[in-house]
Amino acid sequence: MRHFSVSGSAVAMVGRSAHILTLLPDELILRIISFLDEETDRKSFRCVCRDFYRLDSLCREHIRVLRLDFVESLFSKLGSLTSLDFSVCPRFDDAAVAQLFSHSSPPCIWTRSVRKLTLARCSGLTLRGLGVMVKNCVSLDSLDISYCYGLGDLEATALSCAVGLRELILDQCLNISDVGLAKIALSCVKLETLSIKWCFGVTDLAVVLLSKKCAELKHLDLSYTKITSNSLRWISKIGKLESLRSLSCGSVDDICLHYIRDGCPSLQVLDISRCDKLSFPALASVVKTHNDLVELQANYCFSEIPVNFICYSNKLKVFSIDGAQVSSPTLKSLGQNCKKLIEIGLGKCRFTDDGIMGLVSGCPDLKILNLTCCYALSDIAICSIAESCKALVSLRLECCKFITEWSLYHLGSCCSFLRDVDLTDCVINDTGLKYLSKCSRCYNIGDNSLASLCYGCRKLQKLIISYCESVTDKGISFLSYLDELVDLELRGLLRFSSNGLLRLVAGCRRLSRLDLKHCPNIDDSGFLAMAYYSKNLQQINLSCSAISNAGLRIVMGNLTCLQDAKLVNLSNVTVDGIEVALRVCCSRLKKLKLAASLQLVISYELINILEAKGCRVRWI
Repeated sequence: MRHFSVSGSAVAMVGRSAHILTLLPDELILRIISFLDEETDRKSFRCVCRDFYRLDSLCREHIRVLRLDFVESLFSKLGSLTSLDFSVCPRFDDAAVAQLFSHSSPPCIWTRSVRKLTLARCSGLTLRGLGVMVKNCVSLDSLDISYCYGLGDLEATALSCAVGLRELILDQCLNISDVGLAKIALSCVKLETLSIKWCFGVTDLAVVLLSKKCAELKHLDLSYTKITSNSLRWISKIGKLESLRSLSCGSVDDICLHYIRDGCPSLQVLDISRCDKLSFPALASVVKTHNDLVELQANYCFSEIPVNFICYSNKLKVFSIDGAQVSSPTLKSLGQNCKKLIEIGLGKCRFTDDGIMGLVSGCPDLKILNLTCCYALSDIAICSIAESCKALVSLRLECCKFITEWSLYHLGSCCSFLRDVDLTDCVINDTGLKYLSKCSRCYNIGDNSLASLCYGCRKLQKLIISYCESVTDKGISFLSYLDELVDLELRGLLRFSSNGLLRLVAGCRRLSRLDLKHCPNIDDSGFLAMAYYSKNLQQINLSCSAISNAGLRIVMGNLTCLQDAKLVNLSNVTVDGIEVALRVCCSRLKKLKLAASLQLVISYELINILEAKGCRVRWI
């Protein structure tokens, strides 16, 4: 046991501050901070006093920017910043970048340590802003610019300046073509992770060049692109490739699998979902020759799984075969041969209780199980899952209408680690929900269910209780105790009024997504309370609600983090009311949904301003 002494001055200091931590050196407090894994705990820690705030700033490595008002002074205090996320900042564009670096001569010190930069959905950025960011972040090795629809080949030139990049995410950058990807491939030869999902302009030409120049690639995602077997022939020669994903690539066929079979010696993850030109013998040859393969995703590729395929899959840990017809002998064989499985996807597969019982009896380590739309399952199968897979974390049972509260009782009693249960369109009642924490469109759910839910699941972060017609303000008031709730869907609650919304938003201050569609009994008083309390809201759905012109203007003006708004069929709001509300928030919105009937009467000038600010307007 260690001993220490305390001087008289130190005792006096403790008496003044009444805090024992004032005796500890900074190094020891920093060590304590390192054990705070949850961001909420870190936030509570730095709010205690100025000293704690200063110490947290010294070791804080990641920051997610919500507003730009105090960014410059904030960054100057964060000496250890390595990860920077602007993806939820609604006004981060070229002008914001120019302002950020306007007083930077010499360049900002904080940028020198930044290694990871997330600019996803920053659609206001162009070549100028992106070039400044890449130029100043000299140590950058990870960049995410996914869903920046305006970025194209010209902006790829700026990316090519980041020669040290090891990770690049370009998902849904629709204007990037072979020319832009070729520029990146020629300059960023150290790339280890690349994702170009939904980059429709990319073809074999650029992918072949990428395979030749970027020999360090380990993770490659080509989903929803126009690649053919020629691309896979060269990709298979990348010796370090560990993960290959090619979802919904219509030209991928057996020839591609033969190339993978003869190459990719380090392959561990293969996703060929929705590639409908493949055969099981070709896939079996890949699995047989790659002993390190641990994850196989083959959803909606095959109509049936042969039993003899399972004997090659004994090293798999993740296996998903949604949409196939799987016999009970096949599932039993899977349970007997694949003892290492921790995740399996069998959504929309046709089998009976016997098959599931045979599977789970041999896979006690299963943590994630997807049984969506497996209509024939009953309580017998669910009870077998609960008794065999005690480490289960996620279970999806959408449209399994033959299960009752007896199944849910066994799940609640046996699976203590269960965190995610999907019971969409299942016929369950209050008794069943007492043991679980996920419900959606379960019509028999009422206030007592929500009381039990909030008492047992205080850490709940996402909840969907849409169209539960028995829920009233009393039940919604229980949700106010879920202070970590961030995502809430309350569609079609006809007995939910402004009083319930007031209690909800006063307690759930962390809400970032709220869906109030078809809640006709909420008036302006409820929406004004939401505008006052819910400052962190980023997505909101007010379609078919009773909000008025004044209420909408205050809501859209006060919610300073709002990026995504659905404002369809607002019967109490006029065209002028819509325009005024949109003008007060036009610099923040990134997505907007409006009724098609407004397209001819709303101001063209306003729509042009919104689109110029990077907002995508959808008319329905």
